[in-house]
Amino acid sequence: MGLMPIAKAHNAPKQSELDTLNLETIVVEGRATDLFGVATSASQGVIGQTQFAYRPLMRVGELIEVIPGALATQHSGSGKANQYFLRGFNLDHGTDFSVTVDGIPMNMPSHAHGQGYLDLNSIIPELVSQVEYGKGTYYAESGDFSSAGFVQLHTMKSLPQDFLKFTVGEYDYYRTVIANSHKLGVGNILYAGELQAYNGVWQRPEDLDKFNGQLSYNVSHDDWGYTLYSKAYHSTWNATNQIPQRAIDNGDLNQYASMDFSDGGATNRYSVSSNIWSHTNDYRNEANVYALYSDLNLFSNFTGYMDNPVQGDQIQQHERRIQMGGNAEQTWYKHSFGIEQDYSLGLQVRHDEIMELALNHTQQRQWLSTVRNDDVSETSVGLYGKHQAQWLKKFRTITGLRVDLFDFNVSSHTLAANSGSQSAALLSPKLSLIFGPWQETEFFINLGYGYHSNDARGTTLQINPVSGDAAASVSPLVWSRGGELGVRNQAIQGLNTTLALWWLQLNSELVFVGDAGSTEPTGRSERQGLEWSNYYTVNDNLTLDADLAFTTANYTSVPTDQQHIPNSVGRVITAGAVLKLPYDFFTTLRLRHFGNVPLNENGSFYAGDTTLVNWSVGYEQKRVKLELDLFNIFNAHSNDIAYAYASQLQTESVAVDGVLKHVIEPRMVRITVNLKF
Repeated sequence: MGLMPIAKAHNAPKQSELDTLNLETIVVEGRATDLFGVATSASQGVIGQTQFAYRPLMRVGELIEVIPGALATQHSGSGKANQYFLRGFNLDHGTDFSVTVDGIPMNMPSHAHGQGYLDLNSIIPELVSQVEYGKGTYYAESGDFSSAGFVQLHTMKSLPQDFLKFTVGEYDYYRTVIANSHKLGVGNILYAGELQAYNGVWQRPEDLDKFNGQLSYNVSHDDWGYTLYSKAYHSTWNATNQIPQRAIDNGDLNQYASMDFSDGGATNRYSVSSNIWSHTNDYRNEANVYALYSDLNLFSNFTGYMDNPVQGDQIQQHERRIQMGGNAEQTWYKHSFGIEQDYSLGLQVRHDEIMELALNHTQQRQWLSTVRNDDVSETSVGLYGKHQAQWLKKFRTITGLRVDLFDFNVSSHTLAANSGSQSAALLSPKLSLIFGPWQETEFFINLGYGYHSNDARGTTLQINPVSGDAAASVSPLVWSRGGELGVRNQAIQGLNTTLALWWLQLNSELVFVGDAGSTEPTGRSERQGLEWSNYYTVNDNLTLDADLAFTTANYTSVPTDQQHIPNSVGRVITAGAVLKLPYDFFTTLRLRHFGNVPLNENGSFYAGDTTLVNWSVGYEQKRVKLELDLFNIFNAHSNDIAYAYASQLQTESVAVDGVLKHVIEPRMVRITVNLKF
């Protein structure tokens, strides 16, 4: 359910079979696109394959970093979900940040490793045709996990050219991608596969083995079409877990070492889905259905033999999941009393059947004891309505109302008292006022409510499974509310710039802690910030971009000296350039800086600032593309305080590790050969 303009003379937009989204006469290809009359807010946008085709990606999760102000880091191995940061949120592995791929929601509620677990490793970046994103709580079609923002990834229906791509890099990095598409019957078939292996810089080789496969069939006519998808993903790896500063100080370990060589994991994901759309001059509709199976088996030793010096503190987090659901949206285009109007009605249904949702104590991957083991059934239904009206030539509104209903059922195999059922519902109103454009400038006022769901096990909790003490259950759904003032400007030819001043409040940041099998309250919070994003097409050969995001994040229901939110990133600056050189050469440069990251509630420890620079140079003709990528050619990080903080805690915060692991990887080189057919 992507970006849509207000209806003009009943010319309804449609989803093209190409790699772009046709909105009347607007072809949305990237950040240079004119979104006047289309976007809901200044912080909403669309990014095409052409923008990130030349961007060196160290890992798949960095695809999220094409969104201004977003960060993705990695810890505990390349097969585990990334850790995300946006708008002052340490999103952990996905809470408050929703992602869909071809209409399938990727966030996993009530997950073994954390609420909203978001693993993007099943994506093949070369097949992503378009990234639609929005930040804030102002979009009626966005539901669970989208308080900070949402992303809709769309994959290609056909390829401009078939290709075989091979990458080799330092530290035993190998990756091969093959993709083909051609006419079959009345439609196009596309099939692709990816193989990747990587050991990394770690003393214990990561030994990553990863496979991705995708098969799709697309039929597209002038006024209707459909796509069928099947996808498969498998990965195994050894963990690159954090280690205590005390071990480095004592000379026992170096920063690339591990205290437990048996840490690691394995995961699988298999899905089938179908999308269908149709339109006339009076209406447009889209629908999709999907079914998938996924599992995770993760072994981690976070405290480094502190709680149990003999056996260690390794835990196993395990689950198997079947997820089914669908989405449908109908839009009617009306012209009444001289006012162009769109009316949209949408339905989203999802059911997760989670089996063997377990937290176990283990040693060298051998079972020792069970903390808890549950089966969970979770069903959600979202219904929303949206109205767009062009009241005046320079004034339009978008109003929306969303209702969400959840049903949780928990069956505990370890503590019967923690079994039970819960249900919840809430309303989320939305309002956007858009003025202009005047002198190629459009102004936005956005207001809205959002939410995130809590882990089902927390909603029925009666007894803490670790201590055996009585425990309070948690609210199934947590409201968020926010507002934004924004400006979108294209007065300078080739320059697309947006400015947003935003505010967001969350009723509670209470989360289920998968590492302990219990809930952890953190109270209400408030965030505000300023974002300035720029994309400049200087000419056919040079594009520049620069994005700045500044955020403050605080708890509001605690004493003033305890209001810092740990691991909230207060400053993100990214910039880049892509230059096409003579004789079919090209080069690109990317800079990323982030800092102002408190590590505890009273603000006495900060993680330090980080600045990274990646550089790429290559040669591209019609049939071949050669590329040399240099990662971390400049790598500056003041991490002494972060290490000291971890040492003081005598344990290792996953969030602290997420920052450290990203920046301590050394400079590395990768070479890619891409043959096109």
